[in-house]
Amino acid sequence: MRQVGIARISEPPLGQVLGQDLGSQLFERHTCGFRLSASSTRLLPMAREMHAQMNAIALSIAGQSQQLSGTVRITASIFASHYLLPPILAHIREQEPSIELELVPSDSSENLLFRAADIAVRMHQPSQLDIITRHICDLPLGVFASHGYLARRGTPETADQLLQHDLVGYDSNDLILRTTRLLGWDLEQKDFATRCDNQATYWALVCAGCGIGFSQTGIGRADPRVQELDLGLEIPPLPVWLAAHQAMRHTPRISRVWALLATGLADHQNPSSC
Repeated sequence: MRQVGIARISEPPLGQVLGQDLGSQLFERHTCGFRLSASSTRLLPMAREMHAQMNAIALSIAGQSQQLSGTVRITASIFASHYLLPPILAHIREQEPSIELELVPSDSSENLLFRAADIAVRMHQPSQLDIITRHICDLPLGVFASHGYLARRGTPETADQLLQHDLVGYDSNDLILRTTRLLGWDLEQKDFATRCDNQATYWALVCAGCGIGFSQTGIGRADPRVQELDLGLEIPPLPVWLAAHQAMRHTPRISRVWALLATGLADHQNPSSC
């Protein structure tokens, strides 16, 4: 089959071994490769339950470690990972050089139950079962535009004037739409002149002059490329939560990183708001 440029797709080796041990064919050939057979489809719920139980055992064993060393895996949004966490993680490394840190930037909710991360920094209250959560603070939000954009288009002084400007929004994420509706604005996706779901790229678009956008005030005020617009808006703040699996939360290394993360995040903004 390689003579015509097509490689023969073989059944996964582990599937062959398991199938022989069980006396059943686990995979059947399909036009696009292999798919689960009827017998393995029936076994799938039990296999998933076994996987969950084995993972629970692994979590329990890992949670018994009493060493203030090892690796702690942290997940946070792409924006928080890019702009918020680096100085905090640098401080943690300075305080605890025996603890190694792994940062997982992701705008999806990594599964703490399956050790995708040890600690999650969330901008909403996590709802997974067996998860310990703590509300750290509320980050104030503001309206920002680049100096170049304001020189070109003028500076809005009211909310009504703002809506006459180019706005930068998200694409499929409806967070900004939901927030603006709380302000009494009836906006739709098409009302945003430039759209992007990646929050780090979103901020880069605002700084480049694509339009007026929203950001954490601590990030925006520290960026010399932009100016904050005082429009008298009462934008709901962004809540910050920490989350960890209850089996791992009190292991020394995770407990220590948790405490330093909480302090660093709270200190990032005005402590009176946290």
